[in-house]
Amino acid sequence: MLRAFLTAGSQAADDGPPVVVDEHQVRRAVGATAMGNAMEWFDFGIYSYLAVVLGNVFFPGNGDELIPSLVAFSVAFLVRPIGGFFFGMLGDRVGRRSILATTIIAMATATFSIGLIPSYASIGIWSPVLLFAARLVQGFSTGGEYSGASTFVTEFAPDRRRGFLASFLEVGTISGFVLGAALVTGLTAALGDAAMEAWGWRVPFLIAGPLGAVGLYLRLKLSETPAFASMHKRTHARSGVSRLYDIAVEHGRVVLLCMALVLALNVTNYLVLTYMPNYLSATLGYDTTHSLFLNLLTMMVMLVAIPCVGWLGDRVGRRPVLLAACVGYLALSLPSLWLLQQGSIAAILTGLLILALCQTLFIGTTPSTLPAMFPTAIRYGGLSIAYNVSASLFGGTAPLVAEWLVRITGNDDMPAYYAMLAALAGLVAVLFMRETSGQPLEGSAPTISAEEADRSQPVADAAAE
Repeated sequence: MLRAFLTAGSQAADDGPPVVVDEHQVRRAVGATAMGNAMEWFDFGIYSYLAVVLGNVFFPGNGDELIPSLVAFSVAFLVRPIGGFFFGMLGDRVGRRSILATTIIAMATATFSIGLIPSYASIGIWSPVLLFAARLVQGFSTGGEYSGASTFVTEFAPDRRRGFLASFLEVGTISGFVLGAALVTGLTAALGDAAMEAWGWRVPFLIAGPLGAVGLYLRLKLSETPAFASMHKRTHARSGVSRLYDIAVEHGRVVLLCMALVLALNVTNYLVLTYMPNYLSATLGYDTTHSLFLNLLTMMVMLVAIPCVGWLGDRVGRRPVLLAACVGYLALSLPSLWLLQQGSIAAILTGLLILALCQTLFIGTTPSTLPAMFPTAIRYGGLSIAYNVSASLFGGTAPLVAEWLVRITGNDDMPAYYAMLAALAGLVAVLFMRETSGQPLEGSAPTISAEEADRSQPVADAAAE
């Protein structure tokens, strides 16, 4: 009975002729949304790589600056569900394009403002207060970013190439993280620890201003998605209460499955991408520069692999790829951490690459999987609520929880056990979710590229004759 509840669902699409999308518009949509993801993760990258420095700047004097610094990182996730609810519900009512323009403005402004905050030595307690305020603005705007970007791309992409095209959102994610990490690594090597703590840490945050301006320009050039435009023409705008009822009651099973999958995605993502540099340096005591460089190298490998995983999901299905990611974490998390603890560069790099491969299977597939779980009328809102509630509870807190577990147990393997627990939740979700690869989005007509339309036209003409 439970399985029937979890796997039951409506038809994938409305009847109707296929919608032909222009390839140029698709590429523009992918590029503009990936830029926003890059902006978001540029902030995550610079913050995670500067966590120790920021602790010294904003929380000095308590002898353990890393923990309050990680708390400031995690606090943004408290308001992500609020931002997700606000932007998601609005996006289903007024459209995806205008909301995505708003979120990137807010993200860039908040990140830029962190670079202007005086240190604790200058203004005392107001320094961490202002940092927390900026992080809350970042969290609120980020609540509508990922869900909106993935919704936008999946609604623009042809059904048969949705996985490959949506995977470039995560190329943007890793690119932003790599840019932030490389910038911090380069500045640290060039300036040294003293100069970084004095003023160098501000540079990466200030760069967010012009990056945000470029992202806004690209998003303002976009048109609305065909799926939303078609739905908006044939239906009247529904009240927020009506849409919320559909999300919470009519599609409650989808929300639960989505939250479980997001739990697995985010816990592992933040452990691999944001916590590992601090784990290597602060917990295992390795040289900070070498730790940053090795982690950066693994992310470069991920950049190349992500589109391949998206393409694979289009060919064999999303569920087999996601199952491989979950099983990979369950089987390889502990061996990977044991390799990290060996101390040699070869062993550390091998351990990081194993974790990166498992994570690539996740992030190369989920951008096309999560939006397809919801019908068009509630896609932005449903995904925003499910994604951000789960991300707030389990994602942004992952580095803090992992560090806390290590300290209270004295066991350096605790991050691996935490990743395995998250992967188990993801495994259950994948087993009960339906396959969406190659199928039209629920509530929308089939979507094909102009090239597919040209190929099918001779066949249709022959059938008519």
